[in-house]
Amino acid sequence: MMALMAKKSPRRSFNDVLSILGSQRFDVAPAQDGAKRMPNAFQVRKYGCAAEIAAAPDGTPEILARAGILLNGEIARLLDRGYQKFFRTSKVEVPATADHLRSLHEFTEELKEAIGGLSLYNESLGTTSDVYMYDRVKGRE
Repeated sequence: MMALMAKKSPRRSFNDVLSILGSQRFDVAPAQDGAKRMPNAFQVRKYGCAAEIAAAPDGTPEILARAGILLNGEIARLLDRGYQKFFRTSKVEVPATADHLRSLHEFTEELKEAIGGLSLYNESLGTTSDVYMYDRVKGRE
């Protein structure tokens, strides 16, 4: 019986990743607030979703924060309240639709593939949330 082995992704330089993303029809632009967190950060967009990436100290790409949909120019984070998922920015919260979740899942998978990142089984099954806030226990955050 043959054992299954994890598929290793090739390690790519940050500049190679920027070229790959551009060739795969991602919009790549300097991050607007990237200088606050990390210099030379870039925002990548596709399917109405976005994420910010930057070069790690070793020159490989690094995702600065999980991807989300774009709402009013801001990357909205996925929030799970147990009964429904929402996208939340600093100013607005909207219910997540099936189309939003499909777009985010496709965007995330393509981004991971382009940067040579690790693709986990549970994440490949569907979209995972940034925050889980169940309301079944009153008085507890």
